Amino acid sequence: MRLTVAQALLRFLANQWSERDGVEHRLVAGCLGIFGHGNVAGIGQALAERGAGTDGDLPYYLARNEQAMVHTAVGYARARNRLSTFACTSSIGPGATNMVTGAALATINRIPVLLLPGDVFATRAADPVLQQLEDPRFPDVTVNDALRPVSRFFDRINRPEQLLAALPAAMRVLADPAETGAVTLALPQDVQAEAYDWPEELFARRVWHVARPVPEPAALARAVELVRRSRRPLIIAGGGVVYSEAWETLATFAADHGVPVGETQAGKGTLPYDHPCAVGAIGHTGTAAANDLARDADLVIGVGTRYTDFTTASRTLFGEAAFLNVNVAAFDAAKHSGETLVADAREALRALDLGSWSADPGWTARATRLTHDWQEKVSLLTIGEALTQPVVLGMVNEVARPSDVVVNAAGSMPGDLHKLWRASDPKSYHVEYGYSCMGYEIAGGLGVKLAAPEREVFVLVGDGSYLMMAQEIATAVQEGVKLVVVLVDNRGFASIGGLSESVGAGRLGTAYRMRGAGGALDGALLPVDLAANAASLGAGVIRADGPESLRVALTKAREAVGTTVVYVETVPGPGPETTAWWDVPVAEVSGLPEARRARAAYEQAKRDQRPYL
Repeated sequence: MRLTVAQALLRFLANQWSERDGVEHRLVAGCLGIFGHGNVAGIGQALAERGAGTDGDLPYYLARNEQAMVHTAVGYARARNRLSTFACTSSIGPGATNMVTGAALATINRIPVLLLPGDVFATRAADPVLQQLEDPRFPDVTVNDALRPVSRFFDRINRPEQLLAALPAAMRVLADPAETGAVTLALPQDVQAEAYDWPEELFARRVWHVARPVPEPAALARAVELVRRSRRPLIIAGGGVVYSEAWETLATFAADHGVPVGETQAGKGTLPYDHPCAVGAIGHTGTAAANDLARDADLVIGVGTRYTDFTTASRTLFGEAAFLNVNVAAFDAAKHSGETLVADAREALRALDLGSWSADPGWTARATRLTHDWQEKVSLLTIGEALTQPVVLGMVNEVARPSDVVVNAAGSMPGDLHKLWRASDPKSYHVEYGYSCMGYEIAGGLGVKLAAPEREVFVLVGDGSYLMMAQEIATAVQEGVKLVVVLVDNRGFASIGGLSESVGAGRLGTAYRMRGAGGALDGALLPVDLAANAASLGAGVIRADGPESLRVALTKAREAVGTTVVYVETVPGPGPETTAWWDVPVAEVSGLPEARRARAAYEQAKRDQRPYL
């Protein structure tokens, strides 16, 4: 079958499927792209020839920023439990390097995305081409090599026949829950347009079976013995519980054995907030209930978690607990010198046969009491006459229905959401906190809505993130994809402002202000109207200036047909307490007294860090 490389690539992708538990999904559900020299004559032409409408087998979506389109693919893949994703195509040069941040986000979060950046001429017939990086030491290096360290699989297709080996290898990584992340196939622009006689077998329908590895018997026996010896166990539910759809199994296991369950950002919602064993968020952004239990637990059972520094409070949270780590990836299961159970989360929990064993009844009762006390604090913080950030979040939580999805990524909101949001559905909480990438929110929310059009999607975005990447509002409007964007304006970087102050840096560069008389950025507030900006991108806009008007605005936005931005300015006010530390180094010497005080507190906190040897 004689086709160009680009035509063959798309024909192949359209015939790839994933399967788990007998249910099949398109492995690559569509293509997001921005065209320029480097992909317009190859992938662009191939898409045009196929007919790239949304009713096709490989629909095309026009993005506005290459980083954003990778975020959209991540949002889609995460909402589909990593069983389906998008391809992202770019031109050479800045189009390709714009995808590096998105690729890092995907790989860090263990989310599959397929990147197809254009590249320079493989033949070097026209050398250097526009936007080409020239390195006199390494003529074969291009800017696409920047994608190597942030990709789980990388290949450059310099000859058509190389595609025959590269494509199956790339699909294997996309479909492997232990290895997945960004997969990059760099495509020189001349090779994309080159014709080749392809074997028809390349385009046969192929199903990639997504495994559910079961525990190795000896490891399972060790795990059962370790749990039975414990009296005060605590489960940490991570993203792996969600991706393996193990939430019902986890709920049954926890209830049967009286084990409290704390949740990471990726694992939040695995248990409904009012489940008897749910103790809420854990770690630096965790609840007082979960963190109090973590300090006294004698066994931490991590299920599908990477144990980031926010989860472990920079390795200060868990006292003298032992660890049992359940993870599909051996790399993550081996962390903290724990007992390892390398397996799918659902299969591991089903296999952990503990008989009639239960945690100490006093431990379970303590968890219930602490959680009740915390929920009373949540109720007080999320109700008020002033539009503080917790009040705004509480209002969104009230208006949203259990099946609706909240999307967020960076700033102070992820911490408040982790502590305060009352999730009732395992797919209703979507906060990207592996890379905590400013600008993810709107693009990621677009991906969530494409993956789950039956759900309403509330995108919570601060003014800092909005100014970095708001343009995918135009994509949502163009595609008729409805989002409710809650734009929270506090005139700067509130989260980093607080962190800056805590380390003695004086909130430098964290407020959106004009330069004052002395030359510092401490003058009048910037005359920026973000609501008007959102309207200029095609969204409906509702401004809210108080709790009641916010409730009305959110209700109208939820009922609207198209994308609506609810704009609200927040005021400083009390937030949820932080009950666990985070290791951010402080200057060892300084002429500023506040920095010296911060250093003294830092050195005191460092004494509680454990090496986990």
